[in-house]
Amino acid sequence: MSTGSAAPPAGESLLLDGALPEFGFSRLECAALAAAPPAAYEAARGLDLLTIDSPLLNAAMSLRGLPDRLRGRSMPSPPSLRVADLFDTAGEAWEGQPWVALGDKPGRELVFGAVGKPWRASIEWRRVEPEQFTSFGEAGWAKMAAAFVVHPYGTRRSLLTYEARTACTDPASTARFGRYWTLVSPGVGVVLRGTLRAIKAAAEQRSRPAGSRDSDA
Repeated sequence: MSTGSAAPPAGESLLLDGALPEFGFSRLECAALAAAPPAAYEAARGLDLLTIDSPLLNAAMSLRGLPDRLRGRSMPSPPSLRVADLFDTAGEAWEGQPWVALGDKPGRELVFGAVGKPWRASIEWRRVEPEQFTSFGEAGWAKMAAAFVVHPYGTRRSLLTYEARTACTDPASTARFGRYWTLVSPGVGVVLRGTLRAIKAAAEQRSRPAGSRDSDA
């Protein structure tokens, strides 16, 4: 298990700030966890995103199997799609996906992103490698970055934030995404909060003393 970091000094930038420093759209949700930062961070890494109902992720999974479906072959879904698999080179579940790892500060922060046109009825994705993500500026696209950040809260608790940011590469795509965002932003908040609840449950389970049982209340 990774060890948690001390509380960051005031004004310390986030990896997310480096990946997508300027953005036009964002959503930020937060949850308090009855678990120390190391447990919160490991629970975020271990999250299986296939257990979360996310429109963008669902669209990416559909895209992954499209070539085989066009050839009349079915492509089995991976048994899991953990956040950790995106960051670990040994993980294969994310092969063919547009989402890429943008930064990992052990015990503190996980950042990932994708480039696409989510305003389309059938989302178009553009694979952009991590080292090209921040500088990517081809017109007509939206750059989407998301981050889990763990904040110490007292001695045995944590605050976990989940932030989603989007920057568009030209005025026309900004306008298109703005119309799309007006419709989906409330739903994005629901997905982010549901994700935080899943991580909270896993982190608090991890933090329970061995042999303890859940309350029947």
